[in-house]
Amino acid sequence: MVHGSHGRLGGPVARIRRAAAREDSLVFATLMDRREVEEALHAHGACWREAVFTPLVTLYAFLGQVLAADGSCRAAVARVLAWLISRGERACSANTGGYCQARLRLPEAAPRTLMQRMARRLHEEHGAAGAGGLLKGRSIKIVDGSTVSMPDTEANQSAYPQARTQKPGLGFPIARIIALFCLHSGAVLDAAIGPYLGKQTGENALFRSLFEQLQAGDVAAGDCGFGSFWNFAMLQARGVDAIFPLHQCRPEDFRRGKRLGREDRLVEWRKPLQRPGWMDRQTYQDMPEVLRLRQLRVHVDVPGFRVKTLVLVTTLLDPVEYPRKELAEVYRARWHAELDLRSIKCVMGMGVLRSKSPAMVRKEFWMRLLAYNLIRTVMAQAAEVGRCEPRRISFTGAWQTLHAFSSLAPWAGGDSHVYAELLRAIASHRVGGRPNRVEPRAVKRRPKPHALLTEPRKQARNRLLENP
Repeated sequence: MVHGSHGRLGGPVARIRRAAAREDSLVFATLMDRREVEEALHAHGACWREAVFTPLVTLYAFLGQVLAADGSCRAAVARVLAWLISRGERACSANTGGYCQARLRLPEAAPRTLMQRMARRLHEEHGAAGAGGLLKGRSIKIVDGSTVSMPDTEANQSAYPQARTQKPGLGFPIARIIALFCLHSGAVLDAAIGPYLGKQTGENALFRSLFEQLQAGDVAAGDCGFGSFWNFAMLQARGVDAIFPLHQCRPEDFRRGKRLGREDRLVEWRKPLQRPGWMDRQTYQDMPEVLRLRQLRVHVDVPGFRVKTLVLVTTLLDPVEYPRKELAEVYRARWHAELDLRSIKCVMGMGVLRSKSPAMVRKEFWMRLLAYNLIRTVMAQAAEVGRCEPRRISFTGAWQTLHAFSSLAPWAGGDSHVYAELLRAIASHRVGGRPNRVEPRAVKRRPKPHALLTEPRKQARNRLLENP
């Protein structure tokens, strides 16, 4: 029986009801337009014919796999098997071979395209007007980087070498990732993944690959590693303003420049004489000889905070239109990128990827970001129900609630009552108001007293066999 919905639930529930009515899909698939998914798959060459694992079913099964607590291929195939039986169709084999072959054929560009489209839609609906009215309601995008590890296979080691501090056979391949988030909605607008070692593998190189996602009028915020002359100049050329802390290699000289206020100066940065290796000559010549930037010192008087003073550099030069306190609030809100990466890596389990080949590592990376944006979409809809900002809802609570409701999704069909209760439950999980929370940077629980592996596992196993 389909129940009606009234009041503020009408909008989100009506959308999901229309989606569920036009497609018969797996868990969470009703949150994506089937025609849009098929279009993205076809555009990237996914057009094989298969009785069960079609490109569409493969993508949905892969999505369910990265969303599930048990991320094994066996569990993914079991979910497809249960879905077929629930529809009254012939059951497929429980063997994982067909699904694994279908995943290999799935183009890695397809989930990235879907992730970007979902993020763009979510940003336009819930984040384009800025976060909390900061900076005159301008769109604020925050950037941050991290690393992920993966199984120690020869192929992964070749593409994503382990850190030099680890001995061969004892470490794990490691990849560097960077993500650009919408501050208000929390959506990943775009991301990049690359080796941890080698030339042009740093966070700045990956950040430059995401500049296409920054539009004129946006404000970008990040940590001090992004505050270089080149980033400021290239962002300014795109009409994008930026707020970054002063890099530790630059002096904090408040005696130079035009005074705008106490510890607030209009300064000039001159173009470095040496052209960086990644930049061609023409681009270097087109760079401005001088950048006019605003440099201000912010004092942090919160007890327990490690940082007591902070020097910010920004292209927002007007101290009246963009006061010091507001710039400090924007930079503090940049911490949400750290929390979002923690949600992706710890809650969703992307800190250690499962794939054994570089191509599958990248597919898993994009599928997990697509799943993350999917959860953020549900959270934004729940925020409408709860009449609050999306950031006020707990990501972990939404993740747990979606898992609890996932068993109903295949046969709930267009039942708007089920989805309405899902949104109410998610909206009830609010993040506690702890703006100045302080915790020691230490853990209480001790690790188990196991000896560390100091030689390759194969050698250790052979040694045990030789000395029973």
